[in-house]
Order: sequence, then structure tokens, then C-alpha cells
Amino acid sequence: MAINLKSPAVATREQRLGTLIGWDGELSSLAQADARGCSSGCGGGQKLCEISGPFSQSSGCAEQTVQYEATQVRGAVLISHSPIGCSAGMASQNASYRYCQIKRGQQVEDVVALSTNLGERDMVYGGVEPLRAAIRLAAERHKPRVIFISTACSTGIIGDDVDSVARETQEEVGVPVVPVHCEGFRSKHWSTGFDAIQHAVLRHIVRKPTRRQADLINIFVLSGPDVYSPLLEQIGLRANLVLNGCEVENIEQLSEAAASTSFCYSLSSYLGAALEQEYGVIDLKSPPPYGFAGADIWLRDIGKVTGREAAVETLIEREHARVRPRIAELKAKLQGLRVFLGMGEGFAHGLIAVLGELGVNVVGALNFHHDIIYDGVDKQDITIAHLLKHYGDVKPFSVANGQPHRFAALLHQVKPDLVIVRHGVLNALSSRLGIPTMPLEGDSTLPFGYQGMINIGEELLSQLSQRRFHKSLAAHVRLPYRKEWLASQTQGEPLLERVA
Repeated sequence: MAINLKSPAVATREQRLGTLIGWDGELSSLAQADARGCSSGCGGGQKLCEISGPFSQSSGCAEQTVQYEATQVRGAVLISHSPIGCSAGMASQNASYRYCQIKRGQQVEDVVALSTNLGERDMVYGGVEPLRAAIRLAAERHKPRVIFISTACSTGIIGDDVDSVARETQEEVGVPVVPVHCEGFRSKHWSTGFDAIQHAVLRHIVRKPTRRQADLINIFVLSGPDVYSPLLEQIGLRANLVLNGCEVENIEQLSEAAASTSFCYSLSSYLGAALEQEYGVIDLKSPPPYGFAGADIWLRDIGKVTGREAAVETLIEREHARVRPRIAELKAKLQGLRVFLGMGEGFAHGLIAVLGELGVNVVGALNFHHDIIYDGVDKQDITIAHLLKHYGDVKPFSVANGQPHRFAALLHQVKPDLVIVRHGVLNALSSRLGIPTMPLEGDSTLPFGYQGMINIGEELLSQLSQRRFHKSLAAHVRLPYRKEWLASQTQGEPLLERVA
């Protein structure tokens, strides 16, 4: 599906990629999925049929993702055009922003965000005037390089013409005013928010290229230290990191880079495909840079498009020699450890590779969503096929958008030695079940590349040393799930006796 930058709003992942948020099976089954028609004849343009539960305990939305991404751009102001409740996550966005700046050696600042604080009268008569006032206030008070406007369910329902207001005020305030259409009801999964803000910056901030910077590589990242530049500098390349922690100038020059890549295709496939389509910036189709196999291919593909093959081979040889002795030590200590993963799709794929290199047995995974295809190319052939080839199958490999009851059922089913989670909504649950839990919240770079295998191995050992704490916690909690329900979900005995 070609990307249409003329449209003010991005097509949702359901429309473009056949995104699922409910499914049970194994990793190998996902490798067989395509978008050429449902095999059961139920329509929907996909072979995999989405299952739905009787209720939903938790979820996120695209606007939350846009708020997170927009507030992480240095020199930006975000206007949340919504009731004040839609800004409830700003404290966590600020914590992530400050952490990223500290890790990258930048001057530490707080996020800058305003809310139009829509009320009942605005929902009846419209919120256009509060939005105009907020744009003028943001420009006068904060002198930003760019002003982002995130839309909410409420503004979508009342039909405020946010694009017209942005156009009218942009000349007045003298900086780009960028509307991002991300109403929560538009998509069933929050990952559409990544596409929404990338669509917006492509329309309003990325400049038409005046030259090609042959030594510049776009890397689409989340928060965390810059572990990319030290690696690429060894082969004479510069890393252009966007969006988290970047300057507006980093976004402007996206169209001039030699190539684009990332550590996570769930995050990056839209922006990479659009830059290739519109400006000829090569969108690398490598497996994510996790484990020896993934990191080697990722670097070799970068070397190939930049004419640095010999330098890359030297770098790979040097990195292998550096990390292999320590990885061998960690592997001996971790051999046979049974781990369950609960996180987004891209991170799950990466962790499976890293844990495979460490001799750890991945006994199951819960992904928050699954894209049947990715923008630009069917990269699932690269990611999932790569995992199956190098590390074997994973079962159960389930999809659910952060539902604690499903997570609890899977943990009772597989009874892992340790759990790794990416988002804190599941962290407390596994700990209360008496299972040592390793949270990857905040730092998205921990598993990256060759050093990432050592990072994860050492963190696993640290978490395993805390078994007694988790067992003590489990002995003093009562979970809301009945034994009968758990038995029906797991075909076995519950992990805990202390259930309702």
C-alpha cells in the first residue's frame, strides 16, 4: 500500500497492515501469514483471524503515543487539544525525556506541553478558539522551534478543523505548527500513533533534499543512551537519531541521509518506507540488530549501501572477539533458564534472539500487537523467519493488548523461572505471582547489538538473585482469579494457592 502524504491523517494500521490485537498460537504460525485473503472465508484481508475476549482490562491509545513522541523533540511544544484528562501521562513522558537527556549528555530540561482543557461548552460549540489561544500562548511563552497539536477522541467527535487553525496561525507565530491526527477511536492499537506523528513530520518538517549526505544514517529510536554513534563512528558514519531526544534539525535532514534503519520495525517501518518512496533514502531491510546473527547482518547491510564493507568486517571481528568470552561465562550460568516475555512485537523479536545467544529457553511470549505486514516490504519474512532459522520456534506466542488476565493465564500455563516485561502494567502481576521480573521500561537500548547480549545476561543474573523477595511477596497477596477459571485456561495447577 503506497503511502499518501497528501492526506492530513495517516491510514490506520488495521487498514494498511492488518494489525491484530488478539491471537493464540506459535511463532511459526505467524511466519505463514499474509494479506491476500482470509483462509476461513470471513474477510478482513488476512489469513490470521483475530480473536476477541469478553472484556478489556487495559489498553493504550494512539494519542498517548503521539504525546510521548512529540514531547521528546528538543525545542518542541505540544498542545494537547483535548480535555485535561488526556494529558494524564505527562509525568511519565517527562521522566522518560529527562532520562534520555541525562544518558545522552544533553542539558536536562522538562517537557513543554499545554492542554486546551476542553469542557462541556467547548464540546457543544467547538474548541477552535481555545486552540488558537493555546498556539499563541505557546509561541509567546516558550519560543519553540515547532508546535505539535495532538487531537483526541473529543475533538474528533466535535469535528474541530485543526488543520485550518494550524495554517492560519503558523505565519503569525513564525514556526511550524504541526497537526497530528491521532484520535484514540481511529485505531484499536496505540502503535498507529507512531505512524501518525511520522506522517505529520514528513508533511510539515522534513525538507526537500538539496544534497545527499553519504555518511549519514537515519536511526529511528526511542529513549535511552546513544549506543549507535560509537558503533557507526568506527566505520566513518554519522547516526541521525530521531525522534526521541533529537533536535528539529535532525528531523529536517531525514531526506538527505544515505539510508534509514532502526532497532524496531513496529516503531519505524512507516517513516522508513515513506522516506524511500518520497526521497530515495534507502530503507534497510535487515533483521533487527539483536544477537550475533542480527547485528552482523545489520552492520553488513549498512556497509553495503555506504561502500564500507571492509571496515564493517573489521568491526564485526573486533566486536566478536571483545564480547564472546563474557557471553560464554554468562551462558554457562544461565543455561536452561526458562523465560517468558511480555512486551511489544519488535522488542519481543529482539529479546528472543538475545536470549537464544545466552542459552536461555524462551517458553512463551505475549505481544501487545502483531502487524501481518510492514510498510514498504513484508519485513516479517526478515524478522520472524530470521528468528525461526537461528533460534527455533516459540510456543505459546500470543497476542493481546496488555490484558493482565491473559498474561496471568499464560504464566500459570508455562510456569517460567523469570519474566521480562517492557511495560509496567504487567510488571506487578508477575511479581505478585512469585516470579522474578525484569522490567525493560525506560531504556530501549539495553539489548542492542553485541554489548546488548552482555547487558541482558548480567541483568538476568541480578534479577535471579532477588528470588526471595518475589516469593515473600507472593505469600502475602491474593489475586482476583478463581481456581476454576485458571484451570480452564491452563489445564494445570495454578502457580499460587492464594487465589480467590
